[in-house]
Amino acid sequence: MTYKVKLNIFEGPLDLLLFLIKREKIDIYDIPISGITERYLEYLESMRLLDLEIAGEFLVMAATLMHIKSKMLLPQDENDIEEAEEEDPREELVRKLLEYKKYKEASQQLLEMHDRHKGAFLRKGAGDREKIISDDGQEYFEASLFDLITAFRKVLKEVSKEAFHKVIRNEFTVSDKIHQIYHILAKQPKIFFSSLFRNARNKDEVIVIFLAVLELMKLREVLIVQKEVFGEIEIIRNSEVVKRGFSS
Repeated sequence: MTYKVKLNIFEGPLDLLLFLIKREKIDIYDIPISGITERYLEYLESMRLLDLEIAGEFLVMAATLMHIKSKMLLPQDENDIEEAEEEDPREELVRKLLEYKKYKEASQQLLEMHDRHKGAFLRKGAGDREKIISDDGQEYFEASLFDLITAFRKVLKEVSKEAFHKVIRNEFTVSDKIHQIYHILAKQPKIFFSSLFRNARNKDEVIVIFLAVLELMKLREVLIVQKEVFGEIEIIRNSEVVKRGFSS
C-alpha cells in the first residue's frame, strides 16, 4: 500500500476520546482509564493500517493515557494513600476534555447563528453533530471520521481469515474504486457504507475501498451520514457540489 491520504477533515485526540466516552456511555468524571486506553490504541492501529498520517498529538495522547494507566496500577504505600485520594491521575485529562467539549459546543452555536443569519438551512446544528437534510427530505446526522473508522473495523473483522493470507496480484487502485463509487451514486442517491465491501476479495481491497471513500470525503463529493448517532453509515451525494457541477 503506497497510497497515502492527507485529510483536512481529520479530528484530534480529544475528539477521539470524547467519541469513545460517548459511544461507551462512560461517565467523563470517572473514566475507566485501562479500557479507554485499549480502545484508543485500537483506533490508532486502524489508522496505521490505513496508512493515514497520524499527527504527533495522537501519539502524545497515547503516551499520556499509558502514563495515567501505569500510575493508577502502581501499588501505593500506606503513607501515600491519603495523598492519592486527593490527587486523581485522571484529573488533568478530565479538565482538558471538559474545556474542549465546551469549546466545541460554543463553536457549534456560533456556526448555527452564522447559518441562520445567512439564510442557509441545509445544515443545522444538533448538539455536537450536524444535521443534513437530503434531497428527498430525509434527516441525517453527519458521521465523524471516527464513526467511519468504527465501521471500517467492523468490515475488516468480517473478512475471512483465508482472505487475510491470500496473496494475489493487485487488480484495483484507489482511483478505480473512486470511479466505481461515482457510478453507483449516479444510479442511486445513497448507499450503505457496508454494501461497498460485499464483494471485496481480501484485506487490501477493503483498505483501497475505504481510502477511496476518504478521498471522496476530502473532496466533499460525498457526505457520510447516519440516521441516528452511532447508527449504520450511509453515503450520499453532496448535492451542493453536484449543483455547482464539480462532480464527474
